[in-house]
Amino acid sequence: MNSDELKLRLKKFALRIIKLSESLPNNMTGKTLSNQIIRSGTSPGANYRAACLSKSDKDFLNKLKMVEEELDETLYWLELIVESGLVKAEQLDDLKNENLELFRIIVSSINTMKKKLNSEKITS
Repeated sequence: MNSDELKLRLKKFALRIIKLSESLPNNMTGKTLSNQIIRSGTSPGANYRAACLSKSDKDFLNKLKMVEEELDETLYWLELIVESGLVKAEQLDDLKNENLELFRIIVSSINTMKKKLNSEKITS
């Protein structure tokens, strides 16, 4: 998967999060979880775009770490939405799976960049 494909996939993920947020109940719990998941679920795409414009490999790695953290946080909110009874687990299975796949892709990219940075240290 190239960077443009991942940007698109992260944008589609964000749009799905927005739709989920809009479907949550208009009560205190629904509003609170909606606000949280909107923040964490839409920022990976923006942070990945910023990573693609990084000035250095270290900067790229740091921005990827932010994407990783936001995806992990989004998974937490998805779990809380299900466990609080706001949405049935089956309704969020696909979204949770996409979250996990994106998380794994980012972690793999982080590991690749760490190896690259470590090999550059050894050779310099």
